[in-house]
Amino acid sequence: MSTTPERTERDSTTAPSAGSPGGAAPGGGHVLAVGEALIDVVHRADGTVDELPGGSLANVALTLGRLGRDARLVTWIGDDAHGTALRGWLGESGVTLTPGSTTAERTSVATAHLDEHGAATYDFDLEWQVPPGTTVDAGTLAVHTGSIAAVLEPGASAVRELVASARSAATVTYDPNARPALMGDPAEARPRIEALVTLADVVKVSDEDLAWLAPGSDPVAVARDWLALGPAVVVVTLGGEGAVAVTAGGEQRVTAPRVAVVDTVGAGDSFMGALIDGLWDADLLGADRREALRAIDSTTLAGLLERCVAVAAITVSRAGANPPRRAELSLA
Repeated sequence: MSTTPERTERDSTTAPSAGSPGGAAPGGGHVLAVGEALIDVVHRADGTVDELPGGSLANVALTLGRLGRDARLVTWIGDDAHGTALRGWLGESGVTLTPGSTTAERTSVATAHLDEHGAATYDFDLEWQVPPGTTVDAGTLAVHTGSIAAVLEPGASAVRELVASARSAATVTYDPNARPALMGDPAEARPRIEALVTLADVVKVSDEDLAWLAPGSDPVAVARDWLALGPAVVVVTLGGEGAVAVTAGGEQRVTAPRVAVVDTVGAGDSFMGALIDGLWDADLLGADRREALRAIDSTTLAGLLERCVAVAAITVSRAGANPPRRAELSLA
């Protein structure tokens, strides 16, 4: 977790593959995801072990790419075998790595242990920083961050500065995606998380995250408290029970499709990617759409959440962080 000296950049950009990897999606502009890409070493309950590309912010960018969006990822990976695997995985789904993202000394690794229900717990060997010179450029409709990138120094402070500067041009979306093994005492983590909630327009958080951050509290009550800090929408995911969104206009709940769960790796991230995609479809991304986002109607919000739980259901029905492509949703 030490600071890594800057190295000469080599092959720092993964260009989108020809065509639309996830199927065509309407709308110009792009989303900038800021945070970790890493290799998940997955230990399954049956004793098998797989090495899979992942990382919360990489998974969100991947989901957007597969849904046909222009997704760009600010990350910190090495020019090594694991980094090559990540670049190939992201590139196949049309995700672009921003300059400097491949100049780390090594690529980080997370070890995931799956229980008999497919639920994952994690241990980490990683470091994180925002590549020097990273900025939010013209055409950025939304900046998304969260999870490890938003709390692990030295990168976390740079993330907060980048997000604060982005608000004048872009929608800010945030998913705490808590990692207790890295975040320490929840009483210390919560103020850091809520500092980013105040900068965000849209927050997505799981009921499990809130049970860790605010034990014994009603998740929807915490969501309402967070709404009062500034966001237009706070969404709480409830696993197999669906999701609930809180806005100034009230609450909107949806149930999740019933599927056979293989594992939950990447489920929340695919939900998050689908949430950004849905806001894009509804023309609610960009700083100039901030007031329209605050006024989102219940019909639009319900349809958006239905799409999100459908995407997450497909993801949990297969191994690893493997969100659907746009064409798969049209067939579902």
